Amino acid sequence: MQLVFIDRFVVPNTAKAEFLERMKINRDFIKTLPGFIEDSAYEEVGETESYYVTTAIWRDDDAIQKARAAVTAEYQREGFNPPEFMKKLNIKMERGVFKKLQD
Repeated sequence: MQLVFIDRFVVPNTAKAEFLERMKINRDFIKTLPGFIEDSAYEEVGETESYYVTTAIWRDDDAIQKARAAVTAEYQREGFNPPEFMKKLNIKMERGVFKKLQD
């Protein structure tokens, strides 16, 4: 069963450029992983902060678990620390894995 990994970010407008650069790096990387099907990104621009929603559709839970491990390894290789990045830029995030409801 396909699963959808959904992240929602609240980003101060002063941090948008750096956030969008990192989001592109992440999206480009996950597209290379086994079990990846498709992703999308959405933006709502506000006066002082902007809102982003990203979705990534995966073949199944096994693909998501392997992708998480691959992303963690890639972050270590890059020396990228997501919690530090979020704290430094004052970015808030919510995350979940969803399955589509049957009609």
